[in-house]
Amino acid sequence: MLCHVGYVFDGYPVVTPTLYWREGDAIYWHGSSASRALRASQDLEVCLTVTHLDGLVLARSAFHHSANYRSAMIFGTAHIVTGDAEKLARLEAMMDRLCPDRWGALRPVSAKELKATHILWMPLDEASVKIRSGAPVDDEADMADDVWAGVVPFALGFGQPEPDDVTRAAGRVAPAVTGRLTRRS
Repeated sequence: MLCHVGYVFDGYPVVTPTLYWREGDAIYWHGSSASRALRASQDLEVCLTVTHLDGLVLARSAFHHSANYRSAMIFGTAHIVTGDAEKLARLEAMMDRLCPDRWGALRPVSAKELKATHILWMPLDEASVKIRSGAPVDDEADMADDVWAGVVPFALGFGQPEPDDVTRAAGRVAPAVTGRLTRRS
């Protein structure tokens, strides 16, 4: 759900974390229309990266420690979504990606909120994927050392919903979202 978008702004490299979602052969991300960097990223070459950590790889020497992960770098030209109807459709798609069926329960997006939001996209034409999996790769000379080696798996998941003060005071029950969220690919 979280990506990092890198680009050059005013001669300096910038990397911004943000939510992303995919629709067909395009990837989308959003941010504030007040962001000078985001406004300037229209028609800029960008690199959007996503990494999932799967585990720590603990070896017999510090040199051979690593991580098991899956990562993708997507390269392309950023384009800004224009038109209120198109922006609303993309925001609905983002909400569906974050929390299925949530959009219909929310109040409509205001004109002010729509104006304050930029949505960018790029085609999924060029990407590089890197995956590291498996056990540590130690030197043969270190194999007899009396040090534990292996993989410590890492899992990321949603916990129990935590209501805000107004929701708690009103006694509202959290929607059954965590099961649907954890089943999403």
